[in-house]
Amino acid sequence: MKNQLKEKLYSGKTSLGTWLTIGSPDVADTLKQLPFDWFLLDLEHSYFSIEAARNIMLTVLDTKIVPLVRVGESDQYLIKRVLDIGAYGVLVPLVNTSQDAEKVVNFSKYPPVGSRGVGPVRAAAYGNNMKEYVTSANDEVLVGVQIETTQALANAEAIASTKGVDIVFVGPSDLTMSLGLVTDRGNPKVLESMQSVVKICERLGKIPGTLAASAEEAKKWQRLGYRFISLGSDSKYLFQGAKNFVEQAQA
Repeated sequence: MKNQLKEKLYSGKTSLGTWLTIGSPDVADTLKQLPFDWFLLDLEHSYFSIEAARNIMLTVLDTKIVPLVRVGESDQYLIKRVLDIGAYGVLVPLVNTSQDAEKVVNFSKYPPVGSRGVGPVRAAAYGNNMKEYVTSANDEVLVGVQIETTQALANAEAIASTKGVDIVFVGPSDLTMSLGLVTDRGNPKVLESMQSVVKICERLGKIPGTLAASAEEAKKWQRLGYRFISLGSDSKYLFQGAKNFVEQAQA
């Protein structure tokens, strides 16, 4: 198992991907024609199944796009399942303390580092490359944790210091809400908070990540130092593309 995305991120380069929320392999098959580095399959807020996630992963086998999955919580079963079907990394929401971060790492790593059970199925080519997979997975799997609350923000340094955590991902919408600013993502308090996470990551050698709602916001996050950035989502592309088409046709 070789994770080219992890290698790229730790070389200091910026990586751009997108969120998949619709759950259709056809959507991934369409978007894979674009130069994304990764797809993040969202099993937290979206409704598609683990079977659909596996089928989406199969559509990108002929590309350099790396499949990642966001699970719904720090749960051993959920993390184990998405890694076993072939995810090259996990993103876990609502990590508020270093203890939460340690749980994520523990569930994502094989012994003696963690407690992940051995049964990688598709990830190990159904047993055909078991030894190669289980001896490399601890080093190659990307582990991402989300900073979404004021509690997590206060504990950001301790969370980022957790051994085994690679990506510290700020959820700008949830953080804005937690700061009491509702939908005011452009508020200086949000920018200040996000900048503080970047500084912590730079000091500790971790990768700061976030999600951009627009191309302009993506450029702003890059200027701020974010290097793992989601460019919107499949559902956003669908709606925005249709909206622009209709508006231009009616003009």
